[in-house]
Amino acid sequence: MDLASIIGLVLCAVVVMFGIVFGQDISVLGNFVHPPSILITLGGAFCSVLIMSPSLKEYLNYLKSFSLILKVQITNEEETIKQIISLSNVARKEGLLALEEAANGIDDEFLKKGVLLIVDGTDPELVRSILETELSCIEDRHANVVGFWDSLAAMGPAWGMIGTLIGLINMLQKMDDAKAIGPAMAVALITTFYGSVLANWICIPISTKLKAKNSNEVMVKELMVEGLLSIQAGENPRVIEEKLKSFLSPTRREALKAESGEDIG
Repeated sequence: MDLASIIGLVLCAVVVMFGIVFGQDISVLGNFVHPPSILITLGGAFCSVLIMSPSLKEYLNYLKSFSLILKVQITNEEETIKQIISLSNVARKEGLLALEEAANGIDDEFLKKGVLLIVDGTDPELVRSILETELSCIEDRHANVVGFWDSLAAMGPAWGMIGTLIGLINMLQKMDDAKAIGPAMAVALITTFYGSVLANWICIPISTKLKAKNSNEVMVKELMVEGLLSIQAGENPRVIEEKLKSFLSPTRREALKAESGEDIG
């Protein structure tokens, strides 16, 4: 589980509730529970995004993507570099055809596909084109998911404003009835509150987290593409290592260099 996401979500709720009850009785939390406002803001926002979605199935899949921020993304650039260097050593000593057997032990489908393309003797430019096309499709799918949360982040405050207008209209029409002013004003203010909470507590953080995960995954796959093409070109494993280490920060490069020692060659 991704503790950063879980702790962040919980602490946001705690901070808001603490701000509400600070210096007051805890019963004041009841003032922020207003079913009509929830219906207007959350119902309107989610229904609007449903209209934008390609299909109901896609909409449900987008909602399920919430679970992605709760999972730790398993991508290790250093291990990927070591794996590619190992494949490079095999290819250098036994030839490219020997990589077919090595491919059986590769778990990553993207890397495995690239290795098999090399084994089949596919032209390097075609290998790059195939892998970059697949990478582009992956990014497009990720962009659709991120776009869902961005749209929901925009719709939350928008529907909160609609609720505010509804409350103000009802209030202005019944200014002569003092008892009606309070409930109408509650709708007017709480809907804006709900819209802001939906956008800033849930949607924007999820969108940002998914963008970060996408960038990391794309970077690792770009590293794989460069490594595979270098193997196909017959480059020296040490040269390949230096090329791939450019994907890492200086600190991580030094750590990898110290860890690898004289094993690569």
